[in-house]
Amino acid sequence: MWLREEEEASVSISNSAIAGDGALATSGRKATVLSKRQRRIRSALVAYSFIAPNFLGFAVFTLGPILFAFVLAFMHWDGSNAITFAGLDNFWRLFEDKAFIAAFWNTVIYTVASVPATLLCALGLAVLLNQKIVGRDFFRTAMFFPYVASLVAVAVVWNMIFNPEMGPVNMILYTLGLDPKNMPGWAADRHWAMVTVILFGIWKNMGYYMVIYLAGLQGINSELYEAADLDGANSWQKFIHVTVPQLGPTTFFVTVMLTIQSFKVFDQIYMITQGGPGTSTLVLVYHIYNEAFISWDLGYSSMVALVLFFLVLAVTVFQFRRQREDEA
Repeated sequence: MWLREEEEASVSISNSAIAGDGALATSGRKATVLSKRQRRIRSALVAYSFIAPNFLGFAVFTLGPILFAFVLAFMHWDGSNAITFAGLDNFWRLFEDKAFIAAFWNTVIYTVASVPATLLCALGLAVLLNQKIVGRDFFRTAMFFPYVASLVAVAVVWNMIFNPEMGPVNMILYTLGLDPKNMPGWAADRHWAMVTVILFGIWKNMGYYMVIYLAGLQGINSELYEAADLDGANSWQKFIHVTVPQLGPTTFFVTVMLTIQSFKVFDQIYMITQGGPGTSTLVLVYHIYNEAFISWDLGYSSMVALVLFFLVLAVTVFQFRRQREDEA
């Protein structure tokens, strides 16, 4: 009897010890989970503290104005009087605004002409300056310089070069035998103004995209060219069947960036033609500038900006979908 009681007491003590060990283990696991969670929260707070200054600047100076412009597109406001609701008045006004229609088509023409031309020039320069030629570093710098040079200085020089009366371009054309009556007026002629702006855009931007293509070319595996040489491929065949396919992702990136940049063109229009002569070089962003800061019709200018936003968005989404289809 006495032995049985001792056995029961020892069993109960061992069970309580096991239970106590289990409780300690459970509490230890909870403490570990809490400490891991606290470390994650602390790490997240540190990360957000680094992001916060930039995000606050973005929210105040970019995101906030964009959202306000979306709302303002459906309002009447001149910047000084009270804001009034306009509904879809600003939208229907677009179809009656001849300046908007001209700016829309001029933007499309500029984009369609400048994007492929800039891409081809940049690719051609990259392929040429990727070869081992004398003065390669100098020519790379010279081609990239217009992109980083002051736009004001570059535009002034460009206007001097393409001056209809005393510019060196027309002097060269005259030397080659072109009749002075048929000389292009360049920025002063409504038939040649858009050509002048497009040429300026190509010349200024091709150096930047040349650098991007150079990076893409240097990432191509040289064994592919060695295999093409063994198959007897010439330089053109290697370019078409090796270089171009390998530069597919780079070309896609360049196309998207050039398209967005072309739709947003403003600075060179402002410096060279101011949208003229007439409306021959008026583009959407310059039209937004005129309506917002010359006419102070902020509601209507916001509607034009909204149209431009959705136009760029639609073109970009289309490009991404085509890229996915090609990859599939």
